[in-house]
Amino acid sequence: MKFLHDIFASVMTNQFLNQTSFYRGKVRDVYTIGNKWLVMLASNRISAFDVILPKPIPYKGQVLNQIAAYMLSSCKDICPNWLISSPAPNVSIGYLCQPFKMEVVVRATLTGHAWRTYQSGIRSLCGAMMPDGMKENDFFPEPIITPSTKADAGHDEDITPDAILSQQLATAAEWETIIGYAKQLFARGSTLASQRGLILADTKYEFGKYGNEIMLMDEIHTPDSSRYFVAEGFNERQLSGERQKQLSKEFVREWLIANHFMGKEGQHMPEMSDLWVTQISDRYIELYEKLIDEPFVKMNLAPEVTTALVEQELASLAAV
Repeated sequence: MKFLHDIFASVMTNQFLNQTSFYRGKVRDVYTIGNKWLVMLASNRISAFDVILPKPIPYKGQVLNQIAAYMLSSCKDICPNWLISSPAPNVSIGYLCQPFKMEVVVRATLTGHAWRTYQSGIRSLCGAMMPDGMKENDFFPEPIITPSTKADAGHDEDITPDAILSQQLATAAEWETIIGYAKQLFARGSTLASQRGLILADTKYEFGKYGNEIMLMDEIHTPDSSRYFVAEGFNERQLSGERQKQLSKEFVREWLIANHFMGKEGQHMPEMSDLWVTQISDRYIELYEKLIDEPFVKMNLAPEVTTALVEQELASLAAV
């Protein structure tokens, strides 16, 4: 697939002092430094249904990185997290954790994957029961936890808590700690969203271990990891059957579905116009300004400037 080569070729691949490995994910480039730290570069690549779309989205990496840094700081009293610093707009440096091979998805509403499952007639998702008689986007009586496996390649898969334990993805004590953290993080995320006139409909968290300590990893409460509804008029739209106004990546998934693409074999990626790319970028920036409550400042640092800033921060960490 030529477009993947073009995207990857456009992203710098650094070689930092004491770098021991490099990994390119769907949307991030991750550098391991001295088997102690991670340098995570949030690219402008965008994925949906576990497939990278053909065109990058301007400023997406900066938006995600800065929202994640803000949210991690806002939740650091709940549990320890991996982040040490963010030396450049789209770069974070943090502790190298041993990840749990799963994602913890918390859902307050019957939305997205949960709704598609519900529509098919199934009332159990990852071991969590969904009541009869619900409409799309209705609130569950209380948030449900629906974990999924974290695949190294291909699609993530739903998994039950019992399977997590039987497959030894976590011990019973670790799982209890993880879901306790996830519930508290979701409550905090919901409060932060409410203060900005938004509803946190669902989100995912990733955890790992640094030594013997369980840490929150990756990004949290961003438009890639979360789904937000506009709170004003939410109840009225539910009663009338109107579509909910949302700020998340779900609109990209909906566009793909409308164009008959869900990442399945034999399906073809639809063409992305320049106008559509700009609209996606604008939606990301809109969510940043909603969540952070300040204007988004577009920054276009040259790759060599970003590299210098990262190297300077790494040198500071090594000197401690």
